[in-house]
Amino acid sequence: MEIRQLLPEDDRLAVSRIYVESWRHAYKGIVPQSFLDGLSEGDWIKNLDMEGRYSLVAIADGKLIGTSSYCKSRFDKYTEYGEIISIYFLPEYMGKGYGKKLLAAAVEKLSEMGFRDVFLWVLEENHNARAFYERCGFSPSGERMTSEIGGETLAELQYCYHIEK
Repeated sequence: MEIRQLLPEDDRLAVSRIYVESWRHAYKGIVPQSFLDGLSEGDWIKNLDMEGRYSLVAIADGKLIGTSSYCKSRFDKYTEYGEIISIYFLPEYMGKGYGKKLLAAAVEKLSEMGFRDVFLWVLEENHNARAFYERCGFSPSGERMTSEIGGETLAELQYCYHIEK
């Protein structure tokens, strides 16, 4: 598997499709099914080239299979932190160890940007993702927020990681 920065010539629809398929798989039973069913393949294209936001892609056998987006914190309270906005894989590539490599690459990119502390948000009910982040060295900070997704209010927990140099 190759991990690299998203390039201008990369197929944005293929990357957006990773988000959609991952959401439908990972959030089944957490996010309202009607919302998941209503996702469109191109829903994430607009986010991929936002100023100040960066994306990595994971490629296996010439196919885009995963993606992670990161940036300086989008929250005023955490201005000294780097933020991992997302990490998603096509469902058939989940559980194969690729996520750990992609997460480490995103943390390394934030380290290169000068950050020593990184955070991300994870849905409280997403126990698989929470266990994954904990195995990768992230710890819950105790901070939480709510987001409305598909007409339902869902709790998100903040997980943090300190980069040792």
